[in-house]
Amino acid sequence: MQSIVRGYGCLAVLLTLVCTSPLTARESSPSWPDTPMSRAQALAELQTLNAQLLSHPSATLTLEQWCAAHHLAPEAKVVAHRVRGADKPLPDGARALLGIGPNEPVRYRRVALSCGEVVLSDADNWYVPSRLTAEMNKQLDTSDVPFGKVVQPLHFRRQTLSAELLWSPLPQGWDSGAPLPPPSDQPLTMPAHVLQHRAVLYTGDNRPFSLVVESYTSHVLDRP
Repeated sequence: MQSIVRGYGCLAVLLTLVCTSPLTARESSPSWPDTPMSRAQALAELQTLNAQLLSHPSATLTLEQWCAAHHLAPEAKVVAHRVRGADKPLPDGARALLGIGPNEPVRYRRVALSCGEVVLSDADNWYVPSRLTAEMNKQLDTSDVPFGKVVQPLHFRRQTLSAELLWSPLPQGWDSGAPLPPPSDQPLTMPAHVLQHRAVLYTGDNRPFSLVVESYTSHVLDRP
């Protein structure tokens, strides 16, 4: 897996060098200004979120904690808004990852995970209904409850297949002396999605039951 969490030491040094005021950019501006300080802070926050996601089995609960810590909504509650439409086909190799044969039914569910009015993640989920309870399948079919909350009674664990930074506010090689972008008078421009995880979920008795692809939006860096 490509490492995203390396470089904390370099970031700490960079933040120290470019910080010239007791007020950080986060405290002094409602948006991210395009400065070396702000870019270093944005990367540090992305790496922090990535580390928290990697260390917990439920992305939903991790996002609720992130929402609460960053005051992204009056109530730190993550809700899954179903995205209806054509099912996406299973990715190549997914049946082997899930340990199922060619005829085993698989269901698809796409949701936008939101905290308040802020969409934090778009998630594609392929799951094996025969490895869930009837009540779980009913909830997944008829409600907007996040997948992680529905299957919590399975005491599941998560095996991350990949964690990819889709955007970096600092250029490649910044930690080896590459020049930083000069500051501008415009807000820092971010793409729609900044981080992506692929993972398989396993039941407490070690049976794979779900393949998820989670694409985290730039709203995880919002400043209320």
